[in-house]
Amino acid sequence: MEIWINPACSKCRGALRLLDEEGADYTVRRYLEDVPSAAEIRDVLHRLGLEPWDITRTGEAAAKELGVRGWDRDEASRERWIEALVAHPKLIQRPIITADDGTAVVGRSEEAVRDALSRS
Repeated sequence: MEIWINPACSKCRGALRLLDEEGADYTVRRYLEDVPSAAEIRDVLHRLGLEPWDITRTGEAAAKELGVRGWDRDEASRERWIEALVAHPKLIQRPIITADDGTAVVGRSEEAVRDALSRS
């Protein structure tokens, strides 16, 4: 199991605390420092069953500067969104937990983190 975190994020710290309380075996990835490649983002999106716009933090300053709220949300625009996430990793929703069964969750709630734990 791997968890993509921003240490400044309270949701990330909460997810880590829960994983530790449950004795989970996991690896931490500070995705702002160790930026995921486009291929890794595509893989995580597949595992999540989501599209890049589903995991984009549209309220971030970079999102506003890029104008992502006005971008098309279709297959033709998918790579544009992925490239924005690579170029501006702060736009990636957090925390993302990849489970051992090949799936992933956005662990913003205790229930989502427990869901990831049940899959590993």
